[in-house]
Amino acid sequence: MSRSRARILASACAGVTALTVLGTAPSASAAAPKEACTGLYNARITFWAMTCSQPGEPMIGGFATWRNIPITFDQVDTGSATVQVANYLRVSPNTSSSPLAPNIEIGLYAEKTGKTTRTYGPRWSELTTSGGRTTAIKAGVNPTKPDKRNHTYMTVRQDSGNQWDVLYDFNKVGSTTKQLKVIGGNTNRIDVGLEVTGPKYINVPSIANRMQFMTGNKAWQQVATGNVAKSVTLPVCSTTHKPPSCFTTKLTDNSKFTQWTVSKPRRQAAAVTSPAAAPAAPTHSPDGAAASLPATFNGVDQQALQACLENDPDSCLATVPGLSECVVTVRVCNAAALPSGGTSEDAAADADVSAADIRARAAAAFDVPNEALAVEPPASPAALKTRSNAADGSGDAAWTVTSTSTTPGLQRTDRRFDGFTARYSAHTGSLLEACWGDLCDAS
Repeated sequence: MSRSRARILASACAGVTALTVLGTAPSASAAAPKEACTGLYNARITFWAMTCSQPGEPMIGGFATWRNIPITFDQVDTGSATVQVANYLRVSPNTSSSPLAPNIEIGLYAEKTGKTTRTYGPRWSELTTSGGRTTAIKAGVNPTKPDKRNHTYMTVRQDSGNQWDVLYDFNKVGSTTKQLKVIGGNTNRIDVGLEVTGPKYINVPSIANRMQFMTGNKAWQQVATGNVAKSVTLPVCSTTHKPPSCFTTKLTDNSKFTQWTVSKPRRQAAAVTSPAAAPAAPTHSPDGAAASLPATFNGVDQQALQACLENDPDSCLATVPGLSECVVTVRVCNAAALPSGGTSEDAAADADVSAADIRARAAAAFDVPNEALAVEPPASPAALKTRSNAADGSGDAAWTVTSTSTTPGLQRTDRRFDGFTARYSAHTGSLLEACWGDLCDAS
């Protein structure tokens, strides 16, 4: 899983190629994917405030950014009900055969795991018609802290073949295995927005999603507003439709997709205020961290990068020297966000979770009966000590849950797959990684 800082620092590549950023060529003509958007993001239990964009030309990269806002949950017992929030970027490289095509999802996820506990942090997933897999992201600066820090989410097609690399805060965190070839026409889709399950227990302040796509000639562009569809499956908050069962949304366009601002208020007081166009003020200063960084890392001006991430991450690809070239070549560009190789946050947590907790959590997440699960406890402390320096993160104390029953995995569709395997932190109960269906063989 995660690699040490020293190993990644040693992987710097000398040669990079130029990348045009925010090209000025006119946007391709494409119809907004309204039918696909409403069909994909529409269910009885899960609710969405999503945008779906069809650039109308081959797309070989997707990029989004937003802040780690403080998502809160009611401190009540919700039994076996799933209560969670996800804000993510989803790139579908080829939808020629079906809107529900293989895709890459990367974003921020929060889940209520007990009366007073919750998990929070980024992860990325590969979802296909034969299965899926997901991995928690441990890299980055405070990825599991709701500290209002800006983070970036990106996926870029590899130079050869049809697979894509996934980047978090401009550093590579994984690669796909089952994506389809990019072809011409209106066959690519890029989605971004909010997903909520159990809205009556949740307060989500305004999230300002900013998004771009990479064209076939490696230029980053905004999508034309005419190519954007929306699926908002709770009513708009108003005097008629009051929290907690409503969304507030706003698409800032000016002919281009600039920002999708969305919130899911818990109480009426939050609903009467429209989503703010400007992001929340940060609660930290990057100056101290930036001062200890190398001036340049893999060709990227590091102080300029940290300042840009703090103030205007949507512009970093255009304004930070060396960054646009790095993300398409080296793919390890942010020295401040490399894995530290130290003790994981999970290992430092105070409270442990029980086998019953993990069993109930997995049963709810994967829609499999409790009795159809096999639950394996974490390795012994002695065994963990010998594995604590493993580069793939296998030293994390984790429960392993498996089942051969059919499951939808973590995909919000009616399709079911044969079996799953999932690993949960023994200390926080957070999902570390999982696979279902045929992608268990590929992961």
